[in-house]
Amino acid sequence: MAKTYTVELTDAQDKALSFACYSQQEWIDNAVTARANAAISDIVNINMSSCNDDGIAIAVGSEAQVDQAFEKNYVKTGKERFEAEQAAL
Repeated sequence: MAKTYTVELTDAQDKALSFACYSQQEWIDNAVTARANAAISDIVNINMSSCNDDGIAIAVGSEAQVDQAFEKNYVKTGKERFEAEQAAL
């Protein structure tokens, strides 16, 4: 399932971003997609290592491996990690 996110910029921020790139929307789309793809790569690596350590089959395909990593609690969301860190203080 695809998700849509909305970004709100002030006029000054929009003008500044137009200075920094050809298309503000294209830059935003590329930045978010690149970060998500980097996270997928990290999660797949964690999942592979954790499945091997636990002696279980690795799901087939990167999307399935991301799901598996969350289902097996090999990874947590950024919010979950932040809240755990705050609770530990």
